[in-house]
Amino acid sequence: MEFGTVEGVKMVPGTLHIVDLEGTMNVKHQQVGKSDIVLVPQPSNDPNDPLNWSKFRKEYHFWLLWIWGFIAAVSVNWVGPVWTQFTVDLKTTYFQLSIASALCFLFLGLGCVFLQPIAMKIGRRPVYLAGSVLNLVGCVLGSVQTTVQMLWGTNILTGFGAAPVDSLVQITTTDIFFAHEKGTRLSLYIFTIYAGSYLGPVAAGHIADSQSWRWCYNYLIIFFSTLLVIQFFTMEESTFRRPPTSSEISGDTAMMSRNAEKQLEDPKINAAVSSGESGHTSEASLPPAPKTYWQRMGLYNTTRSDPRPLWLVAANPFMLITYPAVIWAGFIYGVQMMWLSLLNVTQSELFSAPPYNFSVSNVGNINFSSFIGGALGMIWGGYVSDWCILFLSRRNRGILEPEFRLWTMLVPAVINTYGLGVLDGVMWLLPAGFGMVFIAFGIGSSGAIAIMRWTAIRASPRKV
Repeated sequence: MEFGTVEGVKMVPGTLHIVDLEGTMNVKHQQVGKSDIVLVPQPSNDPNDPLNWSKFRKEYHFWLLWIWGFIAAVSVNWVGPVWTQFTVDLKTTYFQLSIASALCFLFLGLGCVFLQPIAMKIGRRPVYLAGSVLNLVGCVLGSVQTTVQMLWGTNILTGFGAAPVDSLVQITTTDIFFAHEKGTRLSLYIFTIYAGSYLGPVAAGHIADSQSWRWCYNYLIIFFSTLLVIQFFTMEESTFRRPPTSSEISGDTAMMSRNAEKQLEDPKINAAVSSGESGHTSEASLPPAPKTYWQRMGLYNTTRSDPRPLWLVAANPFMLITYPAVIWAGFIYGVQMMWLSLLNVTQSELFSAPPYNFSVSNVGNINFSSFIGGALGMIWGGYVSDWCILFLSRRNRGILEPEFRLWTMLVPAVINTYGLGVLDGVMWLLPAGFGMVFIAFGIGSSGAIAIMRWTAIRASPRKV
């Protein structure tokens, strides 16, 4: 493998020339006023390229995924406040319920392993639809369950169906947004995962108190049924295999030639896109026609999918463990998921018992603290992180180095270390208030920064 070069110097993967300080780079820039921000990756001239979608199409696609991710996160994390009721109605124990929770997270992970390669081969859209179906079936089973074994089955289905929340949506986000936009978007999305995990228990506590816990599943059935219809008729496919230009292969967008600029701007030249060749055109051809509505709503898409065999696509993520940055990002994200699961599975047992003696609805209400912390973490890991990399890139001759985002990791690294204190029986405001705010801030900001660090390495152009 050869690393890319910027101004003749070999650079590590993830290094990009993202700011055109002198305004001399022959590349496409952000089209907002007179911007010095370079579009990375450079969009093709294909109207079906997600990077060329209108602002409305991009926003609709993103926010539809945001809502879907929120509901999916609710479906796997809402049960914390009702565990005490589960022990009575399902005639089980907290240990058996812990197994149910473990099965849910296990199949969340297995779903990432199995569904991600399928999404790369046949498109993102069918995997999202399948996720909605699995969650719908799981919630139907949950609404009629009478034993803990049925709860295990429910958690297996909803966990597997919600797996794209933790892996595929992040890839879809990078399909439609540029490098300088990813921090804000990924942070918004990480926030929705945790917002669903925090607000779901709040709603569940009140629903269980007023209508019974079975109605928590019934509401999810209504939501997923509605979402499935909306997804079927409006969710587009974002898979697009974009052949890189010669400058992107070398890692040097600053040295893009005049011919490359002509290829990007002239609608009559698309040979590089259609042939898969990089850096030169073999023949001029008109760009493809925009897809019709029904073509965009197809159940699968293989024309722009990964051309490698499925087994190789499935094995590729495991090969990435040779990258220290990937190991680090996985570890950080895994730790945050550990904190999230800890809050979910212990809140009912700890806060329903002395000295707190909270009701089911009040156990759910403590998750408002986590929501506040998650919102603050979203701002830090997204808006502040994006501002930071542009600020540091301008000081670095316009060159973005992937390590720049790590400066914003310092604050959550400190704040995330403050624990709950609930085991010491301290005043409830400390563990259920400040403690959960601190943990949620670290979860929201650290998770987003870790994922962005990984995607910077993943998306970096390299010559193999």
